[in-house]
Amino acid sequence: MDMSIIIVNWNSASYLRACLSSLYFQIQSFTFEVIVVDNASYDGCEELIQKQFPGVLFIQSSENVGFGRANNLGFSRSCGEFILFLNPDTEIVGDALERMLDCLRVTRAAGATGVRLLNTDGSLQTSSVQAFPTITNQLLDFGVLQRVFPRWRMWGTEAFYNDTNEPSEVDAISGACFLIKRSVFEEIGLFSEQYFMYSDDLELCSRIKKAGYSVLYMNNCKVIHHGGKSSAEQEDHFSDVLQRESLARFFRQTHGTLYCWAYRVAIAGVATLRMGVVVCLALLGGIGLQGRTPSSVFHKWAKIFCWALRFEDWPKAAGSRAEQ
Repeated sequence: MDMSIIIVNWNSASYLRACLSSLYFQIQSFTFEVIVVDNASYDGCEELIQKQFPGVLFIQSSENVGFGRANNLGFSRSCGEFILFLNPDTEIVGDALERMLDCLRVTRAAGATGVRLLNTDGSLQTSSVQAFPTITNQLLDFGVLQRVFPRWRMWGTEAFYNDTNEPSEVDAISGACFLIKRSVFEEIGLFSEQYFMYSDDLELCSRIKKAGYSVLYMNNCKVIHHGGKSSAEQEDHFSDVLQRESLARFFRQTHGTLYCWAYRVAIAGVATLRMGVVVCLALLGGIGLQGRTPSSVFHKWAKIFCWALRFEDWPKAAGSRAEQ
């Protein structure tokens, strides 16, 4: 078997049909299997697969075990020489997977490769690649700065602007479409199960590089990624906090406890500043809040502030919230 494609589903059955259809339509030149792990969403994906894609191996998890652990579960049932971790809200464009597979086959020093992710409207999704996070690039992570200075090295996105069809070596690629050699994945110890979601791909790329392999990005391969719908629909800012919790864990593992705490303090300062700005904008009628209500934006940064100073019991709160 050339490739095992592992898809972790959580409340994304409405996207899964298009994702699976694109796989079976586009893949022509290599053998593959598809494994779908449902993270206890029970959203009808099993019935969809049974009726329309009977060749897919379906695994039902009785609890939401998180992104990395669910992928590891799918991997335990796989047999492919190469492993593709793919989000259910993606659609393959053209021969992207064939090119990715060929790249890893001929590049002995490479461990994994990713693609150019496109938003639903066809625009570039800048999360396709990124630099490894630091306190500095996280504090400066504003959309306006990235638009004005798109080639700053701190973003790690220079590969977007390479006028070449050759793969580019990058720090990290997105877990939305992540192809890795089976031998490398086993060598580095699979996905870390210490992360519930977010930063799993960063941590995996970090270990790939520490093991002596390169991580490649292929600008000429495209995959549509409709993008984070299940978490984006939540109103309690759970995902906003969990993103920062996952980054803090990454910093603790890669830079030590002191650096992790420095990150928390910095985020607390940013949250305080943001809350002050929101209050001022609210007095001006909500100008500059991009259609969001002042109370919603203030609540978001208040939750982040409380997390940063450990006023809430995270990650225990994350685990209980995810089961709801």
